[in-house]
Amino acid sequence: MRTQLKTRLADHPTLLKSARRARRALRGPARRRQVRRSRAADARLVPSPVFVICGVRSGSTLLRVLLNSHPAICAPHELHLRFTRVSFDKPYAEVAMKELHLDRDELEHLLWDRVLHRQLVRSGKRVLVDKTPANATHHERLLACWPKARFIFLLRHPASVVASLMESRPDRELAPTIREALTYLNGVEEARQAHPGLVVRYEDLTADPATVTKQICAYLGVRWDSHMLEYGRSEHGKFRAGIGDWSIKIRTGSIQPGRPLPEADEVHEDLRPLAKAWGYLP
Repeated sequence: MRTQLKTRLADHPTLLKSARRARRALRGPARRRQVRRSRAADARLVPSPVFVICGVRSGSTLLRVLLNSHPAICAPHELHLRFTRVSFDKPYAEVAMKELHLDRDELEHLLWDRVLHRQLVRSGKRVLVDKTPANATHHERLLACWPKARFIFLLRHPASVVASLMESRPDRELAPTIREALTYLNGVEEARQAHPGLVVRYEDLTADPATVTKQICAYLGVRWDSHMLEYGRSEHGKFRAGIGDWSIKIRTGSIQPGRPLPEADEVHEDLRPLAKAWGYLP
């Protein structure tokens, strides 16, 4: 199509010049924005953070404390970066930032990067892992901030996720709980299909934590450390609602067995497509 258009315009040099000028005019701002974003990404204090893309009740807090027990891995509580925002109280503040080629998104990127860097420096470690479940529907923005970000996709049987959610509060109803779970789980699948990364299953993590943590360490480029399996001996901050699991199970300080997988006929029809995509159902 493009070649045919060039051929037709070849006999009309004036039109060809106009078309080229128009194309350059359209591409110019986009190219400049791309160059600015690339330069900004190169200047990140934490150039390649790791994000665990997961749903709620997927065992992400267990994975976090195992990783945080490694001498080179800093895995803090959930950071909720997507809800940490920047606003302009006065219009001229926004004008001033635009003169520096800083829009609201990039200002937020600077803030997020600085938060990660501060935590990494305080820990004295060299790899930072964030496991906030809300990132499952926010992965594109993470890559806009950190083009070199790495992903770990943490999967768990969708029916087990729903069962765990149902047990978290006595007033829960099944239908809205399934919808809530799928909001996160569908985001995990979308990210898994769109971006490279390491896939980890919660069921494998609880059944054979040594093998799974060795795979993760290899992916992160650090030497495996057996202390990871004794997370209760390390300091992980407070377990509290809103920033991770706070149940008695995680407070034991030791890896607990996962719940048995449901039978095929026990899986709700709304969960079956994802359970099949993740290999839990034939």
